Amino acid sequence: MISSAAKEGFDLLLTQALKGSMVPDDCNCDIVTLADDNEIRASKMTVLTVSSYLFRIIVMFHFTPDAETFAYFTGLNNASVGEMSEQECIDAIAERGNLCCGMLNRDLAAYFPHIGMSTPNVIDRHCAAYLQMLNCGHTQHFALDIERAPRLHVSLCVSDYADIDFTVSPEAMGSGTGELELF
Repeated sequence: MISSAAKEGFDLLLTQALKGSMVPDDCNCDIVTLADDNEIRASKMTVLTVSSYLFRIIVMFHFTPDAETFAYFTGLNNASVGEMSEQECIDAIAERGNLCCGMLNRDLAAYFPHIGMSTPNVIDRHCAAYLQMLNCGHTQHFALDIERAPRLHVSLCVSDYADIDFTVSPEAMGSGTGELELF
């Protein structure tokens, strides 16, 4: 069972990671929690997992492979759609998802040892219909309203393998950007 404090913690850490990875420094962003996924109409998803012995988090970045979406994500990489193939544009979306989950992974490491992360997979949106088979203990959908960007949607699903309870402390709120550490 996932406690209400843990659910709030997962949501808070993900929204923090979304702001750190999906939003340019010069833009404002409002993140709204959605009651369900009925509003989400995107045709594709980039899916990543963050896992420990106690849980598996699935984060889905919903997108439609269109000019507006590609322009936003290639702009985050200081490129333009004209400079990149369609696959490179999809890779730019996947890389932003990877950056976001890397931040989430880092912040969760303050509470849980032995956390790992998958590589991004791009799948069709119809695959989301099978999520209920995972018996997730917590599911949340978010809409990101970013200046000069199309509305983005992200879903969070947490499968629990044991009781999970933690409270996010202000000190644990990551101040870094998920940069690579070299030893």
